Amino acid sequence: MNEKKVILAYSGGLDTSVAIKWIKQNYGMDVIAALVDCGQPGDLIEARDRAVKNGAEEAVIIDAKDEFVSDFIAPSLIANLKYEKKYILATALARPLIVKKLFELAKVKKATAIAHGCTAKGNDQVRFDVGIRSLNPDLKIIAPLREWNLSREEEIDFAKKNNIDIKITKKSPYSIDENLWGRSIECGILEDPWIEPPEEIFAWTKIKKQIGQKEYLEIDFQSGIPVSINGKNDSFLNIIKTLNLIAGEYGIGRIDMIENRLIGIKSREIYEAPAAVILIEAHRNLESLVLDRELLHYKYLLEEKMAELVYYGLWFTPLMNCIKSFMLATQEFVSGTIKVKLEYKTFTVCGRKSEYSLYDKGLATYDKGDVFEPRHSESFIKLWGYPYEVMAKKRKI
Repeated sequence: MNEKKVILAYSGGLDTSVAIKWIKQNYGMDVIAALVDCGQPGDLIEARDRAVKNGAEEAVIIDAKDEFVSDFIAPSLIANLKYEKKYILATALARPLIVKKLFELAKVKKATAIAHGCTAKGNDQVRFDVGIRSLNPDLKIIAPLREWNLSREEEIDFAKKNNIDIKITKKSPYSIDENLWGRSIECGILEDPWIEPPEEIFAWTKIKKQIGQKEYLEIDFQSGIPVSINGKNDSFLNIIKTLNLIAGEYGIGRIDMIENRLIGIKSREIYEAPAAVILIEAHRNLESLVLDRELLHYKYLLEEKMAELVYYGLWFTPLMNCIKSFMLATQEFVSGTIKVKLEYKTFTVCGRKSEYSLYDKGLATYDKGDVFEPRHSESFIKLWGYPYEVMAKKRKI
């Protein structure tokens, strides 16, 4: 093992660019910068070259897009995951995958430490640290932002003084994280929860459609996974990309929320996730058609728990494995088509069909063709209400 070698989770942003120099100065270690490609836009080759320019011994790009979709986004979709009923967990989902890739690279490079650029106030430090310790507790964890006490402006000044190439200015103070499943924006004026987010912060949902414009999409699912749009078969990865583009032009997928961070701080978070919000709602509607009530209601409970586990950085845990197995088992008959109407800044599920549908028009209708037996209802209601009838008599309510 090389005691002087550390794998840095490198994004190309301010924190990790500064971290290369800082680690070399304070730990005397050689830094290998790892850019894990989870579908984020931007020039990763340019970022890789910049890492070397900024002092990394080596910089590598790891293509993890397919694994992200199959092993992280897919389990998230079939579980309809939203933290606090709003956040679609894009950033949180990518962290365990990045940790896994850093762990694998550390084995190959015989490194003894992993470093990340997470802040001491944020959730990501927990996701990185707990994930690393879950996979290999012997690896040293270096988190520069927990050791230095620099504001964002001071970091920029540090970068300038040390000739560190960064792509941020004090005039553009936003912190942004992107991957296939979503885009997060924070810092700057967004830290005031009273201020409406300015249009300039949005990239995926820049509105090109006008009020009154609309279009329909038919999304086909097989065992809980989308397989086509409007009859055109495609990979799950490409369906996500397609929906991000189509729905983004309507301004669909914006989320503005006050979020309870894991360490107890409330924060104002802005997200863009056109494909994620549509696919989760479409999938949930398909489940409502094909799953029985008891399974559906119990699944809701576990969805909440699984969302918390993802947010809390507990991906590599026995409970997470068990819940994922349960979720996968519920999807055997979650196949069918959902019709979605896209409009200015909103969308609606307006049609649903499946060969496994449990909807029986003969039982549901009030018109001709009704096969429901009304005479059965009185006896059922009598039996159902017996405990409360007895209670009322005994307690003389």
